[in-house]
Amino acid sequence: MKAASLKEIKTELDMLHPTQLKELCTRMAKFRKENKELLTYLLFESQDEDTYIKGIKEQMDDQFKEVKKGRTYEAKKQIRKILTFVNKQIKYSGLKRTEVELRIYFCQKMKKTGITLSASTFLGNLYLRQYLTIQKAVATLHEDLQYDYSEEIKLL
Repeated sequence: MKAASLKEIKTELDMLHPTQLKELCTRMAKFRKENKELLTYLLFESQDEDTYIKGIKEQMDDQFKEVKKGRTYEAKKQIRKILTFVNKQIKYSGLKRTEVELRIYFCQKMKKTGITLSASTFLGNLYLRQYLTIQKAVATLHEDLQYDYSEEIKLL
């Protein structure tokens, strides 16, 4: 089965009755956890982005507490898992400000873990990629926000 284009889907959704649309959304949410998470964000959390960011940061704190500092291999796996979680949350939001704040916080927490980034090439490269991604995202923001975030980036 070939997937329809986004334009075709939009026009078809415009023709549907609200109850049919509601049924389609709930059916879609049943199939994948990510669909349900995205709907949760859109319905409940997108109105207050600051609270959403704060909640994600708290979840990151909990995940970073579980990182095993003594074993580089296990730490690498856990940090990669945290980054996957962060990337998913950034994708749900779609806002550059959210992306910058979460990535900066991720890098700060990564530095605070006590794992030397030079001990693992993978972790060093991962940190560097995040740093470069932050710089690209900051460049797209308003000038005032760029200045505010550039101060935080200097600390990284």
